[in-house]
Order: sequence, then structure tokens, then C-alpha cells
Amino acid sequence: MATYLDGILAAHRAAAADDRRITDALVEDCAALPPARGFVDALAAGTELAVVAEVKRRSPSKGPLHPDLDPAQVAAAYEVGGASCLSVLTDGPAFGGSPEDLAAARAAVALPVLRKDFTVSANDVCDARLMGADCVLLIVAALDDAELRDLAALARLVGLDVLVEVHDEAELERALATSEPAMVGVNQRDLVTFQVDTARAVRVAAAMPEGVVRVAESGVTGREDALALAAAGYHAVLVGEHLVTADDLAAATAALRVPRR
Repeated sequence: MATYLDGILAAHRAAAADDRRITDALVEDCAALPPARGFVDALAAGTELAVVAEVKRRSPSKGPLHPDLDPAQVAAAYEVGGASCLSVLTDGPAFGGSPEDLAAARAAVALPVLRKDFTVSANDVCDARLMGADCVLLIVAALDDAELRDLAALARLVGLDVLVEVHDEAELERALATSEPAMVGVNQRDLVTFQVDTARAVRVAAAMPEGVVRVAESGVTGREDALALAAAGYHAVLVGEHLVTADDLAAATAALRVPRR
């Protein structure tokens, strides 16, 4: 059955096919950069549920959320609220984001930053590092096993942490078998219906091995959700719409920082 990802991925794969840049040259460029900020370490530290606060202008399902946001101001407010990391959308057509949003947000704070985009090629991984990201997103549903393995290995080579995103137990099994993830995100949004299943992350948590940093994504709408996810063993929540549409971004971020299990 077709999913909302199909059209987005088709566009990204077409762009990757047209990309004539030499990956080895990009890897050399990455090697010249200073060390990335430790994304995984930031989420694993402390006794509170970590918040990955998202800079997000729009979404395919909800449309405009905060289209005129200033990435630097939003990032600074999240940092004041105690966010451990940032997530910045860089996909333009579907989310209204850009590499410039990521660069501006990262320059405004001391927090590690995830490039939130649809990574389908080696050059995409290198671009994440070159634009200033500290972590790259690999969506299991978007990649075959070889791609998942190779892109995760390349990300580690160029100094990036990796957030491997799954939607269910079968995808988690694939992730564990192919990419040796230090961090796994469970996206609670259904790929077919685009609806959020708030029990999904709690259910999948039961299949997570010890030692993996756990991130719950999508559908977090306040402190009660954060408490439930912390009780299920999550280290962090990745929150976009709830935060970016809040009247007080710092206060909304702080409210999610509940004690971890």
C-alpha cells in the first residue's frame, strides 16, 4: 500500500540520481571539520527525559505551523527551556525547511543538532555533516538493508551520530540487524494513515535491547505524554508541532522534562 513517504522519497531519490558530486571528495571535506557535538551523549546524560526540540515551519498533514519563524530565536528559546538537542527540518517542498535554517539554529545555541530530512544517499549523509549537523536521520522504512548498513557506517566515519527511525517491531529488528544503532527513534505516526498511535512507542519499547538510547517521536502533546514515555523507558522525546506552536516555547519545553525511569 502506498504511504505518504512515497512521493517525498521519489523526489529525493531523483535528486540523488542527478547528483554528480564525488562522495570521496565530500568525505575529505568532512574530515577537515571540527568535531561534532555529541547528540547521543546529550540524550543519555542526566536523570530527566531529554527533549529534542524541533524547528519546523510546516508539515504535510497540518500545513503551516510557524512559517515565518526565526530559526535562531526558536532555537534560543528551546535552549532556555532546557532542551538537550535540536531537530531542524531541511526538506523544502514538504516541510518548508532548508540547510540555512539548520545553520542559523545551530549557530545560536550550544546544543547538538539533528538534520531532519529524508536521507537516501551517501552524499546526503556528507551534506548533513557539511551543513553543520551533529546527527543524521535514517528512516528504516525508506531504505533497504544494504543502504541502512552503508549509510550508518558512513555517518559514523564522517563523525555524525545516527538516529535510526522505526515504526514497529519488524523495522526495529531490521535496524538492530543491519545498522548497529546506538540510538533508535520510534515514530508514532502511521505511514499509511498519517494518524498518530500514542501507544506505539510504549509497545515497541518492550522489544528494545538494553544499551540503546531510545527516542519517542510524534504525538507528544504535553507533560502527560512525556510521563508515559519516560515510564516506558525512553531517554528522550522528539517534539515538533506541540512546541513550535506554543505561546511560550521555553515553558512548553521545560514542561516535558519529567523524571526518567
